[in-house]
Amino acid sequence: MPALPGKGDMHMIEQIVAAKITLYAIPVFFAAILVETLAVKFFRARGKMDARDDGVSIFLGLMSVVTNGATAFLTVGMLFWASAYSVASIPITVLSVVACFVLDDLRYYLHHRMAHRIRWPWAMHVTHHSSTNFNLAVALRQGWTKHFSGTTFLKIPLVLIGFDPVVVIFCGALNAIYQFFLHTETIDKMPRWFEAVFNTPSHHRVHHGKNPRYLDANYAGTLIIWDRMFGTFVAEDPEDKPDYGLVKDLETFNPLVIIFHEYASILKDVFGRGRTLKERLLYLVGQPGYSHDGSRQTSLQIKAAAAQAGTDPSSPVPAAPVQAIV
Repeated sequence: MPALPGKGDMHMIEQIVAAKITLYAIPVFFAAILVETLAVKFFRARGKMDARDDGVSIFLGLMSVVTNGATAFLTVGMLFWASAYSVASIPITVLSVVACFVLDDLRYYLHHRMAHRIRWPWAMHVTHHSSTNFNLAVALRQGWTKHFSGTTFLKIPLVLIGFDPVVVIFCGALNAIYQFFLHTETIDKMPRWFEAVFNTPSHHRVHHGKNPRYLDANYAGTLIIWDRMFGTFVAEDPEDKPDYGLVKDLETFNPLVIIFHEYASILKDVFGRGRTLKERLLYLVGQPGYSHDGSRQTSLQIKAAAAQAGTDPSSPVPAAPVQAIV
C-alpha cells in the first residue's frame, strides 16, 4: 500500500498550486510558436502562418494578461467570499487537485457552451474565433473582459463544496495551458484511446470551423468526454476541412475593433428604435445572431438551412423553411 503524503509533500503540492503557472508558461508558449513556425516554413509541416495575423493574436494575448489580470480581483474576491459559506474544507492533496481539475473541466465545458449560446459572454469570446487561421498564435487571441462575462459564477459551486479557491484558480489555469497546444494543424490525429477521452487538435479544429456541421460543437477544455456525454461532439471530417473564422468575418487587423466590435453591436441593437423590451433583452442574452426582424441568423438556423439545402447531411432537416443566410 503506497504511503500517504507527508507534511513535506503536502507543502510542495501547496507551493505548486499557489504558483502563477500561467506566467511561467508564457516562455513555453513562445517557444512552441517558434517551433511550429519553423516546421511549417522549412519542413513542410501542415499549417498556415500569417505574420500580420499572428502578430495581432500575440498582441491580444499579451494585453489580455494585463487587462484580465487587472480585473481578476472581481473573480478572486468572489471566490474567497464564497469560501466563507463552503460546506466542507477539502485538504490540498494530489487526489483532491485531480478531482477539482475534472470538476472544473466540466465547469469549463458549461462556460464555453454558454459563451457560444448567449450573446453577452459571446461578445468576450468572439475575439478568440476571429482569426481565419488556426495555429498556436491563435491560442493567444483572447478577450480582455473575461471577468465581466458572468460565467465566472460557475466557479462558485466548486468553492462551496469545499475546494480551496486557490486550487480552483490553479485548475483553471492548468486547463488553459493544456488548451494552448490544441491550436495547431501540424498534428493530425492522436492515438484512438487519447482521441476518445481527451480534447485534441483534431477535435478543436472542428470547434473553430464555421462550416454548418461544425457550429456549436466540441466545447471541451481538456476532456472531450463532456461533449460525448451531452451530445455536442462532432468528429473532424477529412472530406470537409474546417473553414476557420466567424460566420461573417471581420476583415480587419485592428485589435480594438476585434476586441470591442460585438459590444458596440450589442449597444446598437439594444438601443435601436422600434423594439420591444423583450427584443432588447434578447439582443443582450439571446443567441448570437438573433434579430427581431429576421435579418440575421443564429447558428441553429444556419445549420437547419444547410441541412435543407443538402450541404450538411449531419444536421436534421427542419420541418419548415428558414430564411436565407446573410
